[in-house]
Amino acid sequence: MSPPSPLRRYNNLLHEQNAWDFTGTPYVPVYVKLPLGIINMECELVDPDGLRKQLETLKSIDVDGVMVDTWWGIVEANDPQQYNWKDRHGNRNTECLTWGIDEEPVLRGRTAVQVYFEYMQSFRDEFSELFNTRSISKIQIGLGACGELRYPSNPAKRGWKYPGIGEFQCYDKYLRKCLEEAAKAIGLPKWGNPPEGAGSYNSQPVETDFFCYHGEYRTPYGRFFLKWYSQYLIDHGDRVLAKAKLAFGDVPLSVKLLGMYWWYESASHAPELTAGYYNWANRDGYAPIVSMLKRHEATLNFACAEHYIVWPTDVDPEGLFWQVLNAAWDANIPVASENALPCYELNGSNGYNKLLEHAKPRNFPVPRHISAFNYVGFNQALLEQVNFREFRRFVKRMHGEAVQYEDLLN
Repeated sequence: MSPPSPLRRYNNLLHEQNAWDFTGTPYVPVYVKLPLGIINMECELVDPDGLRKQLETLKSIDVDGVMVDTWWGIVEANDPQQYNWKDRHGNRNTECLTWGIDEEPVLRGRTAVQVYFEYMQSFRDEFSELFNTRSISKIQIGLGACGELRYPSNPAKRGWKYPGIGEFQCYDKYLRKCLEEAAKAIGLPKWGNPPEGAGSYNSQPVETDFFCYHGEYRTPYGRFFLKWYSQYLIDHGDRVLAKAKLAFGDVPLSVKLLGMYWWYESASHAPELTAGYYNWANRDGYAPIVSMLKRHEATLNFACAEHYIVWPTDVDPEGLFWQVLNAAWDANIPVASENALPCYELNGSNGYNKLLEHAKPRNFPVPRHISAFNYVGFNQALLEQVNFREFRRFVKRMHGEAVQYEDLLN
């Protein structure tokens, strides 16, 4: 079969553009997250000249900025209060400290919250010039696994695979002590143990006593445990964000949540529960999180912006996405979003169209739009001609600009 003629190709693209035309819509800034591998294990830039060229290329299409990770476990790896800021671009640290030592002085006389505060103060001092010139415009505070506000309930390095329900993360001696104290406080010390029969990382809800349809999560004990488990996560976020406000002053803060959308249509919402989001058919688990973020004037960055994984489970990423965004918008806090996978791997323009529709929903009764979009997946493949052309068009449409004839064909 011969390829379509340029005129036919143009007509097809024009039809697509009209169907997904965002000309004149609100300006949504686009930030690109830099990859973790741009430095080596000696905290040195691998290819400074190459990175500079890539940044210049991004600037040429009016990308609004970049995101850069820094990790406490890397920066303060050697000695207490000795910070290695040569690691300005960070490496992913797959572990996080238990929330149980937030206020326990077990880190050579320091609590975990004190450690985080001193780390944030050091960052603010080290990069004071960038803060003063507003080159650093926002700080996203990591509050759990992979920098997200959640328990590390589904670690791939421990064997978890999609769509496993994950496991509760409250078995260390500190959190077990906290649970025991919470149970004693209500006069039911026998409830001071984590659930039995909650399955393993790759279980399905029906295979467990806790998450099955009439499972223990519905019982008085189950409700007590899940409320304690989720509230401990929220309290952890509250403590760290309070210190972040002290360290960074009026610099806007952001907190990332992960969209645990598999099994969302099941009764128990097991993956959300093990992650610390007490959300199921009869309870909105995101409103309490949003209330905590609102107290600190923090943006909610929700990582569930495009949905492509198909699996024979009770999956509804779309429903979860709008539940979380509506909870945030009802509380009048800003919402940002980001993609989970590079769009060029997922049918290019269709993937971008879904991200745009979520960023600027056109069928809402009240006009709404996200405050920013973070693009994850920056690499050499994105800069290839076809992929980069799609990305350039995406940035234009996020900015509310018209996509012209030459943009469609080039």
